[in-house]
Amino acid sequence: MKEIILITGGARSGKSSYAERLALRLSPTPVYLATARIWDEEFRQRVARHQERRGPEWTNIEEEKHLSRHRVDGRVVLTDCITLWCTNFFFDLKGDIDRTLEEAKREWDAFTDQDATFIFVTNEIGLGGTSDNELQRKFTDLLGWMNQYIAERADRVILMVSGIPVVIKPNTANEIV
Repeated sequence: MKEIILITGGARSGKSSYAERLALRLSPTPVYLATARIWDEEFRQRVARHQERRGPEWTNIEEEKHLSRHRVDGRVVLTDCITLWCTNFFFDLKGDIDRTLEEAKREWDAFTDQDATFIFVTNEIGLGGTSDNELQRKFTDLLGWMNQYIAERADRVILMVSGIPVVIKPNTANEIV
């Protein structure tokens, strides 16, 4: 049965490790779909630390953009992360927010059209101050809109705060509006 779970939060809030524990609770053999593009040596080391946490029970797939080319029907699949995935579209499309959002939504819809349990990790980069860098402001807007798009379609949304998961969807507050 299809389910979409979004795990969001700030940097170092525990999103990825929580998502991994959740995936292993839901399946003995989950899929890890990594979207990172290796930009520099520090980031390569960060990716290596993530990989070391995972054992042989994981099916590991690296995919920078085209998630829907991977068939995951009947599986639990953890995609880490939406932020880096959107970054790949954003840079390839030269910072064009409209085209990036359109292509990311189309690809996300095609991927989640499968009958699987999807766990997506993303960042709440808009919780901080407004950047003085135009490119950063544009990306913050883009990611905020993409996060809203996914959250609206998700069955569950969990906000990580200092390593503590806070369930924000489903909730009864939405019934007030």
